[in-house]
Amino acid sequence: MRRLLPFDGNLLPVADGVRYHYLDEGQGEPVVMLHGNPSWCYYYRHLALALRDSHRVIVPDHIGCGLSDKPDDSRYRYTLEQRVADLETLLDHLGLHENITLVVHDWGGMIGMAFATRYPERIKKLVVLNTGAFHLPATKPLPLALKICRETALGTFLVRGFNAFSRAAAWVGCKVNPMPAALRAAYMAPYNNWQNRIATLRFVQDIPLNPSDPAYQEVSRVAEQLSCLKDKPLMICWGEKDFVFDHHFLAEWQKRFPDARYHIWAEGGHYILEDVRDEIIPLICQFIRETP
Repeated sequence: MRRLLPFDGNLLPVADGVRYHYLDEGQGEPVVMLHGNPSWCYYYRHLALALRDSHRVIVPDHIGCGLSDKPDDSRYRYTLEQRVADLETLLDHLGLHENITLVVHDWGGMIGMAFATRYPERIKKLVVLNTGAFHLPATKPLPLALKICRETALGTFLVRGFNAFSRAAAWVGCKVNPMPAALRAAYMAPYNNWQNRIATLRFVQDIPLNPSDPAYQEVSRVAEQLSCLKDKPLMICWGEKDFVFDHHFLAEWQKRFPDARYHIWAEGGHYILEDVRDEIIPLICQFIRETP
C-alpha cells in the first residue's frame, strides 16, 4: 500500500501503543486533512501535492484505516470520542496550536468539527466535503444499506467477509468520472481481510441514532456549538449524487452557515475530491492560500 502514496509516512503511538499513521509534508501554516469511511489518506494525495509547496500538510489515517494499525476491540475503542482524542494527540505532538485549516470529508467531518468546536481558537479556515457535523437530518432516513451494516449479523458478514462497504463505495462514489479498476483497488487495498476491515464496520456501528448510542451526546454537543465557528472562513464543496450525504445534509449546512462559500456539483458523487479533481483542487488551493 505504501507504494500507492507519493509520500513517506510517519507513525505515532496513541492509545495503548497503537500506531497512528500520518503524512507530514511541506512547510508553512498547517492544513490538516481528515478522511472518512471507508477511505484513507490516499483520498487526499493530489490535494496534498498541490499544497505542500506553500503549507505544511498533515494527513492522518484513522486507526483501523490505511497504513495505521488495525487492532481488535480489546486494544482500541472504535468510537468518535477516541477518534477525536487521537487527532488531538497528533496535533499536540506536532506542536500545531494555531492557524490550522481543516479539510474534512465523511466521518472526518464529525471528527474534525468535534475538535474545532472544542478549540475554535486553533482554527483558521474550514473546507467541508460531503459530510455532516450534526445528527441525521429529520427529513433523511438512514439508508437501508447502512442500516443493514449497522444493525445485522448479515451486515457484519458482508462488510468483514466480503469488503462490501469499501467495494460498494468505490463503485458508486464517483459519478462524473467513475473509478477505473486500478483506482478502486487502491481505495480497497487497506481492507484486504476480515481483521483489517474492523474499522469500516465500527464506523457504521458508531453512527448515533438514539441517546443511548455512545456518540450521541458528543454529536449533540458539536451540533449545538457549531455557531462558534461562524467567524471562520468556510468553503463547502458538495457532490449532490452522494449516496448518503445528499441534499438533506447540504440544506442543514446552508441553514447553519448561509454565508459560507459554496461550490456544488449536481452530478458529483461522494468521493467529490476524486470525482471532479481538476475543478475542485484549484478552488480549494485558492481558498486556503488567499488572505482572509
